[in-house]
Amino acid sequence: MIPERFIYRDESLYILDQRKIPDKIVYFKADTLDKVSKSIKDMMVRGAPLIGDTAALGYLIGIVHIKKPKKKITKSEIIRILKKNSDILKSSRPTALPLFTATDRMHSRAISMLENKPDILSEKDIDDLKKYLKKEAFEIIKEDISSTQKMAEYGLRLLKLGSTVITYCNTGALATAGIGTALGVITEGYKKGMIKFVYPSETRPYLQGARLTSWELLKNKIPFKLICDNMAAWIMKTEKIDAVLVGADRIASNGDTANKIGSYSLAILAKHHNIPFYVVAPYETIDWSISSGNDIKIEERDPVEVIKIKDKFIAYPDVKARHPAFDVTPSKLITAIITEKGIISPVSKKNIIKLNSF
Repeated sequence: MIPERFIYRDESLYILDQRKIPDKIVYFKADTLDKVSKSIKDMMVRGAPLIGDTAALGYLIGIVHIKKPKKKITKSEIIRILKKNSDILKSSRPTALPLFTATDRMHSRAISMLENKPDILSEKDIDDLKKYLKKEAFEIIKEDISSTQKMAEYGLRLLKLGSTVITYCNTGALATAGIGTALGVITEGYKKGMIKFVYPSETRPYLQGARLTSWELLKNKIPFKLICDNMAAWIMKTEKIDAVLVGADRIASNGDTANKIGSYSLAILAKHHNIPFYVVAPYETIDWSISSGNDIKIEERDPVEVIKIKDKFIAYPDVKARHPAFDVTPSKLITAIITEKGIISPVSKKNIIKLNSF
């Protein structure tokens, strides 16, 4: 059983600290918006859909903890607070689009509700806003859960009976409020006999594949063998690999896809070995404001994360390193993008737009 990724209780958010898995299950209490932002920035919570869910609840926490005013509070003052909170959340990490869409959706709903309120807000007006935003936040989470199930259903259509697959990073229940994206397809596929074996790749430097995906596969009793990232080519050459499945943090309008660093390498290897490369992600991961992957902002994290594992140096402390957290896979290397609305294949802007009409 995968533990709850977050628990909202007593106007506080308890976030499963995924940095501690599999050693222990620890929840971080985020009772302020700044703490929610910190949990995203420090990778206690990760996975694009789950980051979006957490942002929605973070926006809610930013309003539930507004103290009862000793003096009259104006609508403009509340809007200023909400805008500041929105900016704080969106500054947490730059690449995962659901962080921005969830925050913007919460902010838009809040502003829309406030339009019908008087210039001077009563305590009841504030309480009404809190209740409305709580309902909206949990609607976002509900939609995430539903979309993961639909993605799995579409994904199964592309798999052969008894497939052996490679997956990367962690795209399972730990990355969403539901069953997961790419790993959700795998989990459901195993239940229905479509998947017989999985090769999860360790995913340096945070080892999400080794720590999280392997843990989920064990919990779900799915046969697998963990591989190092640099073993993928040889496994593709010497084993019968039927597909590679990965998630996505942001997809350009032409289908170019940003995902965990190393995904691009896997796509190139899959192309060389004539193996289908599937991206599994919610349709909202598509960023219509950018025309290609060249416009996706790639997060550069602290280089020390490359030379440390679990706070222990694996290289000399003075070693210089780089840590781009994501890379971009060109659409021409992607066999299909699997969303809750359907399958995009061949991957092109035209086909992405066509799916939006359904």
